[in-house]
Amino acid sequence: MPLTRAQPAAATEDTGAVAPAVDLVLGASACCLACVFTNPLEVVKTRLQLQGELQAPGTYPQHYRGFVASIAAVARADGLSGLQKGLAASLLYQGLMNSVRFYCYSLACQAGLTQQPGGTVVAGAVAGALGAFVGSPAYLVKTQLQAQTVAEMAVGHQHHHQSVLGAMETIWRQQGLAGLWRGVGGAVPRVMVGSAAQLATFASTKAWVQERQWLPEDSWLVALAGGMISSVAVVAVMTPFDVVSTRLYNQPVDGAGRGRLYRGLADCLVKIWRQEGPPALYKGLGPSYLRLGPHTILSMLFWDELRKLAR
Repeated sequence: MPLTRAQPAAATEDTGAVAPAVDLVLGASACCLACVFTNPLEVVKTRLQLQGELQAPGTYPQHYRGFVASIAAVARADGLSGLQKGLAASLLYQGLMNSVRFYCYSLACQAGLTQQPGGTVVAGAVAGALGAFVGSPAYLVKTQLQAQTVAEMAVGHQHHHQSVLGAMETIWRQQGLAGLWRGVGGAVPRVMVGSAAQLATFASTKAWVQERQWLPEDSWLVALAGGMISSVAVVAVMTPFDVVSTRLYNQPVDGAGRGRLYRGLADCLVKIWRQEGPPALYKGLGPSYLRLGPHTILSMLFWDELRKLAR
């Protein structure tokens, strides 16, 4: 991973030895591997973020309470396989989004942009925005599939899709091509802030640990330390955008393909703030960290180790 400070030898060794095209494959593979382990937490997080949508606290039944109870609730309602709902769409999203994200970030490293002050933040944000746009249709379907459950445990709008391809076909037929990118206005800032925080803090933490020589330079523990710190930053800045993104993707639409509940990112933020209160922007924070934390740690660790193998 590129260092954020001017250390020519280390930086050249790390960023120049792996071509951007190789990083495309490695980054997507690493995040897909992490997704297999963390998808059950994504299901729980989605349900918690949709629970009590645009309702004042205390005025709706809480089917999902806390992390452990929510896992049990999903398993009772949908079976153990329900904990992996939307896995195919999640893998598709991770593959599409992260192949673009890591490729663009690797190009920025190769060009030396990440060696400039603030370069890792800017490169991470731009790479994340492009990746989010490309992967948006898959995230749309993933959200809608993970929200689906039996009527007595349902939260948010229920779309009744049968599969990833079936969902995309239905959306295409009813809303046109633009319908597959509905909600992208919430996804782009979500991934921009998350990607900037993830890539920048991972790079700087790795550099900091390596400078102090607490661990062997090529040890996987260096990447693990970077991922652990990075996950805290990602969850802190990303969760409000994550809640908004889930709402925008899952809302019902009218005949023209416009959302019935929210007009866009700003409208969604204002309505949640006014009708549910500011804490609602951090709904599902526990599962979100438990999902994003391991996902960040695993994806950054897998990516770093795969890059070593590639070199």
